Amino acid sequence: MTSRILLLSLVLPFMASAQPGMTPEDRRGVEKWTNDPRFPEDTFRFVRLRPEYHPMWATDYPDSDLNFSFRLQQMTSIKVNPDPLIVDTLDPTLKEHPFLYLIEAGHMQFTPREAKALRDHLLNGGFLMFDDFWGEEEMENVEEQVKMMFPDRPIRELELDHPVFNIVFPIKEKPQVPSIGYAMSGEMYEKGGRDVRYRGVFDDKGRMMVIICGNTDLGDGWEREGENHFYFKEFSEKKAYPMGINIVVYSMTH
Repeated sequence: MTSRILLLSLVLPFMASAQPGMTPEDRRGVEKWTNDPRFPEDTFRFVRLRPEYHPMWATDYPDSDLNFSFRLQQMTSIKVNPDPLIVDTLDPTLKEHPFLYLIEAGHMQFTPREAKALRDHLLNGGFLMFDDFWGEEEMENVEEQVKMMFPDRPIRELELDHPVFNIVFPIKEKPQVPSIGYAMSGEMYEKGGRDVRYRGVFDDKGRMMVIICGNTDLGDGWEREGENHFYFKEFSEKKAYPMGINIVVYSMTH
């Protein structure tokens, strides 16, 4: 699978941070690129999921979505739509978006209708990434939401020999990314979430449909890359982007 992805750069330049006071409609200082106009829909698009009961769905938005989309097209040969989307769980267009990103999942609840819509979508080839939740209480909530979607499927621990850790970038340890505030204070984890955990839910053919990134905040590594050079070098460049790109490529090739 890796041979299908051309790595254009392994060294990330220090990107300017988003400008204060800009609205979500702005690109926040992130360059906009163009793809082949003959194939306008033949691109990967970063889609943020917005459940009905989720007060923190917009955490890190829009900077993380914009920065990740930019880095994905910059560092690989993947054609990426420069405009990420927000999609409600019951939106009829959900089935058009194979990759879904859900942040701060320790603070949300699916409705039964949402759980069914997501179960159907994921069994039909979709992929859902949970990110940025910390500690046992939030972990238990995420497990409850996953069990609403898949009451009959186990949540399995992912070991480093799973393809998601090496499909593009070889990752030698499970990456734990603290928020920038914790990193600047010398802390690596929040709410007692010392041990980073990556887990998955699989279909009958062994394809991972859900990845659960616990006790880590990959989204902050994308959002805050331009705010502090140390944070960029230690967490955005080394951990957040390689793991995020691996997850996307896995979702596209399995």
